[in-house]
Amino acid sequence: MQANVQRVAVVTGAAQGLGLAIAENFVAEGKKVVYIDRNETHLEKLKEIYEKFYCQEKRLMFLKLDVSDTAAIREAVGRILQEWGRIDILVNNAGIRTETPIESITEEEWDMVQAVNLKSTFFFSQAVIDGMKRQRWGRIINMSSFGGQFGPLTSSAAYAASKAGQIALTKVFARALAPYNITVNAVAPASVRTPEMDKIPPDKLAKMVETIPIGRAGEPKEVADLVSYLASDSGGFVTGATFDINGGRLMR
Repeated sequence: MQANVQRVAVVTGAAQGLGLAIAENFVAEGKKVVYIDRNETHLEKLKEIYEKFYCQEKRLMFLKLDVSDTAAIREAVGRILQEWGRIDILVNNAGIRTETPIESITEEEWDMVQAVNLKSTFFFSQAVIDGMKRQRWGRIINMSSFGGQFGPLTSSAAYAASKAGQIALTKVFARALAPYNITVNAVAPASVRTPEMDKIPPDKLAKMVETIPIGRAGEPKEVADLVSYLASDSGGFVTGATFDINGGRLMR
């Protein structure tokens, strides 16, 4: 363990849902946290809420960023390194989900989903690994999905392919970076209460819950706690793995 180091965590898609829960966990653990999202309104609201509690400690940063823009990713990483000198943890959480049937998916939709979900995972990870190699410590966690393993129940083929791609990238990066004490893992949630679930009609939601062996939907904090473990010193012997957190909907 590196003594007396205040970890710096970067979370994409951090303005709501799972990303917000993950970022809040990191804040509670005393880390410096960078909230990245393309929704400037949500970011400003969070900044206003947290300012009185944490911003005076100079350990929170809020960056508006479209993760499909590779140049913007490099610029953001440079800004964080200039401000805080290091990046220890990256959570690739930003993503979009579509439900278009395979017959109707356009090239534009396909490219958009891959750019946000998959391309950003590769290029954000690429942008942080030089610093992690130098400090010989790093944690990268890719937020994949049940749909990337089982095939989508409602999500589009574009979404499922992007999430399966994240799992493949997890293994590639994990093998390449293990000699530098950098671990790379994926988390594959399903049936967790997020803003996406709020869009599901109550009758359809009830039927979905019936398919979950645990008998309920998951909570964002449960996913965030798993991510916190993978981001910790205790998770140092775990790499290249995909963790299912879905109440038993997929067992393997």
